[in-house]
Parts: sequence; C-alpha cells; structure tokens
Amino acid sequence: MTAMSDTPVASAGTGNGAAIWTGRALSGLVVLFLLFDGAIKLVPLQVVIDTVTPLGWPADPALWRALGVVLVASALLHAYPRTSVLGAILVTAYLGGAVATHLRIGSPLLSHTLFGVYLGIALWAGLWLRDPRVRALLPLAR
Repeated sequence: MTAMSDTPVASAGTGNGAAIWTGRALSGLVVLFLLFDGAIKLVPLQVVIDTVTPLGWPADPALWRALGVVLVASALLHAYPRTSVLGAILVTAYLGGAVATHLRIGSPLLSHTLFGVYLGIALWAGLWLRDPRVRALLPLAR
C-alpha cells in the first residue's frame, strides 16, 4: 500500500478535468448546505428549536450554537484542500449522530433517517472525484 502524499499514485490516476470539476461542484453543494445548516444553529433560529425538540434534543440555545460551530468548522475544513479529508471525517461523524437520532425515534427511513447517509455519500463522492490521494486510498476498481 502506498502512503498518502502530495503526488498522485499511478494506479489511482490523476482524474480528468470533468471528474475534478464534478467533484468540486458536488463538494461545493454539500459545503453550502452544511454552512447553511450550521449558520441557522448559530443564531439559533426558532425553526431549529421547534424541529429538534420532537427529536428528543433539549431546546438549549447554547447547545445548538455549539453544534453550529462544530458543523461550520468541519465544513470549512472540508472545503480547504489541505484539510479536506479531516473535514470529511468530522462531517461524517456529525452525520452519524443525525442518523442515530432519527433511528432512535423511528423517523421515516428513506426521507429522514437516511438523509445523513445520502449527504455523506455526496460528500465522499465529491472528495473522491477531486482528490487523487483519496482515489488511491479508496480505489473503486483494480
């Protein structure tokens, strides 16, 4: 196994321009969504409080501000190329909490519970398309 470095691994390929731009666009959409979601928690808007209490979470604004900071910081780390993998790992962990919350209360599977999984797949797909180091680490074909 080749260690991750700044130079692309030959077996992973360097990707073509269309794949890289598709990855950037996909990553950009995910980051914009995460920044919006984090920003409404920073305030926190009343819609946040109204939405989380049926999920079993406390209505404490300090908690939601803290989660907003975590989400915005993780999204920004993912947006910056040198820290994109760390950001993707942190966002994946955050989304795991959202999935667990929806599983716990029995939310509809395809629309609510798996939404975090869908977002995580888009996050990692965008990163895979734009970063040859990730393609080397996670090759889809040999």
